[in-house]
Amino acid sequence: MTPGILAAKKAKISYTVHEYEHDPSAESYGNEAADKMGVDPNRVFKTLVVATDGKELVVGLVPVTRMLSLKLIAKAAGTKKAGMADKQDVQRSTGYVLGGVSPLGQKKRLKTFIDATAEQYDTVFVSAGKRGLEIELAPADLAQLTGARFAPLQQD
Repeated sequence: MTPGILAAKKAKISYTVHEYEHDPSAESYGNEAADKMGVDPNRVFKTLVVATDGKELVVGLVPVTRMLSLKLIAKAAGTKKAGMADKQDVQRSTGYVLGGVSPLGQKKRLKTFIDATAEQYDTVFVSAGKRGLEIELAPADLAQLTGARFAPLQQD
């Protein structure tokens, strides 16, 4: 059990855990997850941590098929700029290793934004806290558990 799964269990929400054999040579962990689970990759969301111009770390969740717009996440966070966070800062603040960062059960709860396209699905998939482990849950439950807001986050 990862902290992400424990957080969902503790909140008593409906969720499903999906495990698959992770290939360390996979170029994209998110696309690998979608392929191995046989689901639409637009429903699989990657967890990206950015640092704002005020040095605050925030989380952006976007479909694995898309790129995070740093302009849009900065706007959602109410700052002028955002850049990808330092790997050590991500691991230290979330408690997760890159490629397995879950938006759920983070060591330090970071401000979180979910791409608005998530709302068109009954359920979405996010990392459960390690490579090869995904958790499927309703977008509203994901937002509730992370204190997230829905916002447009995809790069054109």
